[in-house]
Amino acid sequence: MSRNQPGIEIKYFRIDPVRGEFICALRMQPGVSLPAHHHTGTVIVYTLQGEWKYREHDWVARAGSVVFETAASRHSPETLPDSGVVVTFNVVSGELLFLGSEGQLIGTENWRTSAHRYLKFCERNGVATRDLSGLSLSRPFA
Repeated sequence: MSRNQPGIEIKYFRIDPVRGEFICALRMQPGVSLPAHHHTGTVIVYTLQGEWKYREHDWVARAGSVVFETAASRHSPETLPDSGVVVTFNVVSGELLFLGSEGQLIGTENWRTSAHRYLKFCERNGVATRDLSGLSLSRPFA
C-alpha cells in the first residue's frame, strides 16, 4: 500500500515497463478530488465500492460501474462527499499528466513513478518488495 496524497491510498498489483502499464487499486475517502489530468493512453476503472464522478460530467460511477477512459481524454475525478470510502481497480496504460488551474503540467504518473513510489513506501515501512513486473498473486488491502 502506498499513500499518494491525503485521503488516497494505492495498492499496486502490476507495474509493467514493457507495456508502459500499471495496475492498481485506489482507496479514496469521501470528498477527495484529484487535479485535472490528461491521458496519453487508455485507463479502465472498475468501481468496487462507493461513488465518484468527473467534475466535467453529470454521471456518477457506483459499485459495479466500468469506466473506459480513452487516450487523449482530460478530466477531474472526485469522490462524492456522502459516498463512503471509494475503492476502484484501475488498469492504466501510458501516462497521466496532471494539470494545474492554468493548464500547466504539475505532475506525471506512469509505470516509472509508480515503481518509485512503491519502492520508497516499502523502504520507509520496512516492507519486503515484490517483483511487480511478473506474474504474481496479491492480497487485498490490509
